[in-house]
Amino acid sequence: MGGYKKMEQYQIVYAALKKMNISYELVEHPPALTTEEADSYIEGKEGVRTKTLFLCNRKKRAYYLVIMDDAKRLDMKKLGELIGEKGMQFGSTEKLMEKMLLPPGVVSLFGLLNNTEHDIKIFLDKEMLSEKFMSFHANDNSKTIFISTDDMYKFIHLLDYEYSIINL
Repeated sequence: MGGYKKMEQYQIVYAALKKMNISYELVEHPPALTTEEADSYIEGKEGVRTKTLFLCNRKKRAYYLVIMDDAKRLDMKKLGELIGEKGMQFGSTEKLMEKMLLPPGVVSLFGLLNNTEHDIKIFLDKEMLSEKFMSFHANDNSKTIFISTDDMYKFIHLLDYEYSIINL
């Protein structure tokens, strides 16, 4: 019977990028649990090392993806003031799995492919946007994808999400 095998998360990402006509460079490496570890595998490549944070408000009714340079520390209070929310916090492991089908440590922009409810707001840190390339996990922490910053915007747009640029 059926010869269909469930696609792995990273295969979903590759297929989506291909369909969107977005070219990318892929670096495969041992699983990285921290951004520092991931960075060591992609040394010398041009592009911002991003970190993507899955956050929610105090009432846990609004969800956010904040994408920023991984060298920066997020000031939760400042973020809350910038977006008009109080009590910003990291989304739970359960909510992350429910909303993006991803475990902690693997969150990236590409997790939006799994957000069937289309209920996550995207915030991009202005400081990193002058760079030509961005790097993200391919929904798998043993694969890092580099795409152009313009293609990052295109990806968000083609998935029919809006984004806000903030100064973190």
